[in-house]
Amino acid sequence: MSVQALHKTMQIGLDGARRDAAHFINGEFTQGTTGKSWENRSPLDNSLIGRVPEGGRAEIDAAVTAAQAALDGPWGALTVGQRTDLLAAVADEITNRFDDFLAAECLDTGKPYGLASHIDIPRGAANFKMFADTVKNISTETFLLEQGGGRSALNYGLRRPKGVIAVISPWNLPLLLMTWKVGPALACGNTVVVKPSEETPLTATLLGEVMNKVGVPRGVYNVVHGLGPQSAGEFLTQHPGVNGITFTGETRTGEAIMRQAALGVRQVSFELGGKNPALVFADCDLDAAVEGTLRSAFSNCGQVCLGTERIYVERPIFDAFVARLKAGAEALKLGRPEDPATNLGPLVSQEHRDKVLSYYRLALEEGATLVTGGRVPDMPGELAHGAWIAPTIWTGLKDDARVVNEEIFGPCCHIRPFDTEEEAVRLANSTPYGLAAAVWTQSLSRAHRVAAKMEVGICWVNSWFLRDLRTAFGGAKQSGIGREGGLHSLEFYTELSNVCIQL
Repeated sequence: MSVQALHKTMQIGLDGARRDAAHFINGEFTQGTTGKSWENRSPLDNSLIGRVPEGGRAEIDAAVTAAQAALDGPWGALTVGQRTDLLAAVADEITNRFDDFLAAECLDTGKPYGLASHIDIPRGAANFKMFADTVKNISTETFLLEQGGGRSALNYGLRRPKGVIAVISPWNLPLLLMTWKVGPALACGNTVVVKPSEETPLTATLLGEVMNKVGVPRGVYNVVHGLGPQSAGEFLTQHPGVNGITFTGETRTGEAIMRQAALGVRQVSFELGGKNPALVFADCDLDAAVEGTLRSAFSNCGQVCLGTERIYVERPIFDAFVARLKAGAEALKLGRPEDPATNLGPLVSQEHRDKVLSYYRLALEEGATLVTGGRVPDMPGELAHGAWIAPTIWTGLKDDARVVNEEIFGPCCHIRPFDTEEEAVRLANSTPYGLAAAVWTQSLSRAHRVAAKMEVGICWVNSWFLRDLRTAFGGAKQSGIGREGGLHSLEFYTELSNVCIQL
């Protein structure tokens, strides 16, 4: 898509055009029966993109019923090879419609074209292919039990689909994180009911067109839009026909979903909140550490679950690191997604900006030294109405400050010096969260030693956001339950049974 064509697409709402979302239930698009809807507004300029229907109990029940029927019908009758061939076709069709998905994702999120075109859309497609390949090559364990007296028994494992999976996905990486769940769920033979974030409805809706185009049976992939309490989210997690719930989002919402999942003892897989640390040692490659931390603190306007909001820097390089990170943050260019020079978009909504700005004010109340940012930037023309916010760096806060301990989910970080490796490890782990960490050092022994002590699901050394999709992914402590990725996803998306045959 040319810059001019993308710009025209991004102007939806300003020129009177609308892009309304729809539920996708049993292979058909519908506005549902509740008569309720909400406005989907652009984070760029607060213009109206379109309306989103709010699903109720009837829509959730229809979607779950369709998903159950597909399990008992044509989807359940497919061989593994037939099923994975369909998922490979889904991936290919996402790639064929790359520009459509890119435009939809950028409309909802306001993120730069360069970011979404290199991460969100390619990964959204790759999630289907990778999990299809994984399932095709999976094996289960086999044991021969010697009983004595010339008798034995053969034990072998069988994996079967868990059933109907509720997928509740977030707004920061809408397509990528939704397909990260839908891909393995379908590869393992399950069916899904997706409840996307109310902030980002478009790519989940668009994926329904892809499912129909490649011939995925009706009812395998369903989408119901809605809110949380007393809306589609709560009705989905309560539904007795749901066999498992996977969720990415904040910890408090995860706790509420877990209470609902207790009814019927349904399994859950959660990636929850984080307050991720970076440890920068004096022997690091300073250029690499600054570049990597710029990305981890400010990429996607700080709206990345794995992002870095707490940075601990060894004292001999503290001043130099702060100065260089400041310069890097101030060089970031805010602007329209289709502008190749743009590398920082807006926050996802006005409401989220209000939350982040409340922390910007709180930081100063708690005694922070403002290094840069801390404000709403001046934006030209219609962009002045968007959810823009300046990348922000603080120093000088106490370790018990709320800004140091609570997840903000914006383009901001606090930098604190440390003197010893032991102190750095203690500070990094002094949080109820445990999603991710980054360690920057040239010492191989220190890298292994410190990484092993990080109480997190993933620890990067001299890198950030470098993901091998075959590896285990998830959070420790209040950052989640379970692991997904590669073979690890099968632990949630399948039921493992043992067959024992007396020989």
